[in-house]
Amino acid sequence: MINTYFSGDKITSTSSEAFSLYEKSRFGEKNMNKIEYSGVEALFLLEREKIKLISGKKELDEESLLRILRKKDKKIEIKYRVFSDLRKKGYIVKTALKFGADFRIYNKGISPGDDHAKWILYVVGENESIKWNDFTAKNRVAHSTKKNLLIGIVDEEGDVIYYEISWMKA
Repeated sequence: MINTYFSGDKITSTSSEAFSLYEKSRFGEKNMNKIEYSGVEALFLLEREKIKLISGKKELDEESLLRILRKKDKKIEIKYRVFSDLRKKGYIVKTALKFGADFRIYNKGISPGDDHAKWILYVVGENESIKWNDFTAKNRVAHSTKKNLLIGIVDEEGDVIYYEISWMKA
């Protein structure tokens, strides 16, 4: 069990087990002498009882962390569904804020640092709509960063369907 600590808006660990998990499965990001986890990574690891999350003097469970994350991100539940689905399928999933997307997805067997992500992913609930201009902008970002655009649609039951969009020359 990896001891992690929630402070401010960061979830971190300095344990050797955290570094070992990072090297093996690429959970978290190395930041100086610690591993920093995104909210969805921490939820995933909590659910699988890989980490113990401590905030102040108390231990947080999944529901407590979810309540905290929900205050910052209204779409955290559907993002988590997609993150969890892809990790279970063997993909490395990382945040993609600098691309204006929800996640970067690495092809199976590829780790960040070894090669670039193959996809940038946007998560959408099945009852949400995307404006045509937004869709075009997302596709342009993917194309300009040499990535494929992936849309993950989460239905009411929590199942995820993926659509890959790419440019085609006629």
